[in-house]
Amino acid sequence: MKKTVFIDGAAGTTGLRIHDRLADREDISLLILPEDKRKDLNARREALNTADIAFLCLPDAAAIEAVAMVENPHTAIIDTSTAHRTAPGWEYGFPELLGRREKIAASHRIANPGCHASGFVALIEPLVRAGLIARDAALSAFSLTGYSGGGKQMIAAYETDERDPLFDGPRQYGLAQKHKHLPEMAAVCGMTAAPVFCPIVAPYYSGMEVTVPLHASQVKGGIADIMAAYRAYYQNGLVRVTDVADEGGFLSASAFSGRDDMQITVTGNEERILLISRFDNLGKGASGAAIQNMNILLGVDEATGLSV
Repeated sequence: MKKTVFIDGAAGTTGLRIHDRLADREDISLLILPEDKRKDLNARREALNTADIAFLCLPDAAAIEAVAMVENPHTAIIDTSTAHRTAPGWEYGFPELLGRREKIAASHRIANPGCHASGFVALIEPLVRAGLIARDAALSAFSLTGYSGGGKQMIAAYETDERDPLFDGPRQYGLAQKHKHLPEMAAVCGMTAAPVFCPIVAPYYSGMEVTVPLHASQVKGGIADIMAAYRAYYQNGLVRVTDVADEGGFLSASAFSGRDDMQITVTGNEERILLISRFDNLGKGASGAAIQNMNILLGVDEATGLSV
């Protein structure tokens, strides 16, 4: 029997990609509001309470408003906003983390992870759990992302013929160290403090590369121990542990553009270590992760409809 799915905020970047990915699914019936009803409160409320699964692709305040409208106890919500990622009663939607897949399958409130946060959490949570990194470690991270992560407005700004020449080079943001992903990065990893975080948007469409640099003194072990911990931890799901790719001494941030899985690897030397994750900010960092969570709710192969 087909499940009814509603995308609240289907006109945004993430919503559009979820719609496109689900449009041809034979096990899904998409509930689509007419254009003139897309922002109508009563129409949205009816759709949210009719759906078996509802994706929220909305700003935080609108997502909170949408959740308050849901009265049907059988409607499962997958929220792609920041609003509920550390909220009580919500399951963090990163199924590769220990014990999360089973909780996601049984939940009706799932918070999709942030894109930058996904790369950081994938690298750090297993090492904290294994005791290789202390919970009070003072960490830093930098993350390269394509401009599509900024949504329609940023995409338009980068793709116009009259774009600002400053957009031709990478641009660091989150300068005040108050990036919206920081709370989940610390909480999900069990850290006592958030990392010093340097996100950078660059002039390419999609793809993300998150790097956590470590001094050897911050790790109880070396590169081989970290890799062993990762390989033991990531047995199932869409996170792949690999040796450093042969790209002529480089690692491209766009290598996983168009994909829905994630690659993590470790490089460096005996004194300084680099933990690196690569994925698509629109895939495993957004719509791909949301559909993976939906697949788990439906009890089908979690890679169904995804590019891995």
